Amino acid sequence: MIPRHQSVLFIVLLATSVIMGAVLWNQLRRAHDRLLRGEDSAPTLAPQVAPAEQATLMVANDSDNTVQPRALTLPLPQNPESRARAILGKLLDLYAAPDATHAVPGGAASIAQVFLVPIADAKASGAADGPQLAVINLTGAFVAGHPSGLETESLTVLSICATLNANLPRVTEVRFLVDGQQRATLAGHADLTRTYLTNEDATADVGAHP
Repeated sequence: MIPRHQSVLFIVLLATSVIMGAVLWNQLRRAHDRLLRGEDSAPTLAPQVAPAEQATLMVANDSDNTVQPRALTLPLPQNPESRARAILGKLLDLYAAPDATHAVPGGAASIAQVFLVPIADAKASGAADGPQLAVINLTGAFVAGHPSGLETESLTVLSICATLNANLPRVTEVRFLVDGQQRATLAGHADLTRTYLTNEDATADVGAHP
């Protein structure tokens, strides 16, 4: 004869198994329902293509350590954050090309997000069109693959800041994150803990900047 305490333990374990099975089945069913709803809600029409506009990319050149303007026509969204990401993505595509004047792997996918935030003083004054801080979230893969060296890292940072200044004049300051977190340097040299200004002389020799 099975002792009473073992019978009680068996019943408890059986009930627990039944409850856990029911919970798991319910979670799977709900996940499947969400998947189906996502499929049903997918647009049947092709998304609209952003109109082509001229953008000025401030392109780095390793041969003389300068950043020079290059005008290109690109499809640019109207949303400022999406616009900034598209422009910077094109800049990094140029750096990932085989004939790049500033060779850095990664391309447009290296820009995870761009956030535009009103600067505190402008926000306090209530100015709707005041200066903005751009927070650029880079991917860890981009940082891991970036060539190390003070000049090459500085050129990357400077060209990003100058490109924002050329296309989004309200952006006056830039901060960098890597996978959503603060990082000390880009690849061992360029400081990513500081706030950069976008109006530095981007055509000068990078060695002249602090």
